[in-house]
Amino acid sequence: MARITKQSTLYTLIVNPDQTYAIKMDGSQVKSGSLFEDFAPSVNPAEEIDDPEDQKPEDWVEKAKIPDPAAKKPEDWDEDAPYEIVNEAAEKPEDWLEDEPEFISDPEAVKPDDWEDEEDGDWLPPTVPNPKCEDASGCGKWTKPMRPNPAYKGKWSAPMIDNPDYKGPWAPRKIPNPDYFDDKTPSNFEPMGAIGFELWTMTKDILFDNIYIGHSIEDAEKLQKETFDVKKKFEQEEDAASAPKIPEVPKAPGETTFKEDPVAFIKDNLEIFFAAAQKDPVFAIKEFPAVAGGLSVILASFIAILFSLIFSGSSPAPTPKAAASSDKKGKAETTPEGSSTESEKPKATRRTSKKAE
Repeated sequence: MARITKQSTLYTLIVNPDQTYAIKMDGSQVKSGSLFEDFAPSVNPAEEIDDPEDQKPEDWVEKAKIPDPAAKKPEDWDEDAPYEIVNEAAEKPEDWLEDEPEFISDPEAVKPDDWEDEEDGDWLPPTVPNPKCEDASGCGKWTKPMRPNPAYKGKWSAPMIDNPDYKGPWAPRKIPNPDYFDDKTPSNFEPMGAIGFELWTMTKDILFDNIYIGHSIEDAEKLQKETFDVKKKFEQEEDAASAPKIPEVPKAPGETTFKEDPVAFIKDNLEIFFAAAQKDPVFAIKEFPAVAGGLSVILASFIAILFSLIFSGSSPAPTPKAAASSDKKGKAETTPEGSSTESEKPKATRRTSKKAE
């Protein structure tokens, strides 16, 4: 039941006054039962024990089955018949290449540069399967195959029968246990002056701390929250930080959603659409209507912008209004270029007006 991990583990044993118990690990119950029935060895010893001086009689028979002494081997039983015999009805296949060896020297093998014939002996290239035999039934000398021998029976043995002298498994007789006692309340422990731990493990650096022995489950749980729970949290965070990160498997084209990566989503859908359109444009439009619709909108917008640029550049400039005729001189009089009317004359500033006074 012990848990061997890099993190700390909290073990709790609760013994109740009704002679029951519960075992917890890290605050979770893993086992419960009765002190009288679920312990091995039991809390109270057995009333009877095996007699250490009792011995099995020499004529005690424990074999339940024996070979039938009246059975005899049949006269037609041939123990020397082989398990397999040559299949005389077999014929050599027509494509069998009897003149071709099953293995040939590797034509691509090269003698190593550091090979010394005097020290290493004559160099021989390694052998490889003959490629001519791959498409044929076989190569080399053909021999008839073996087949199961219908006359094979193997070594004869007499059938087994019930042993008339069988007495069953032997067990020593029982005698009263001289050390027997009957504790009706094993949950009533004697006062404790010390505790000990018996460990059967090869793991190094096992430490024990924050040990509580008392009568209050609430006090034990309070100690757990103040010590173990705090330590466990830091240990879990440390293990999570040092754990090797599993590399994310790249998603196949088309699996990325728009929310995850808008650019990759649009790129993947365009690539799939164009690949499908090269083989079957109608299928691509039916299978990816959103991509086809988006491309149509983009194309229409581009054409509209192109047309607006062309027609706006070739339109004539607006003509100025015709000047008033000379017969309307009395009503309006043009001024020569560079001159101004009285209404357009610059107004005198405050400084110039003082000088004029």
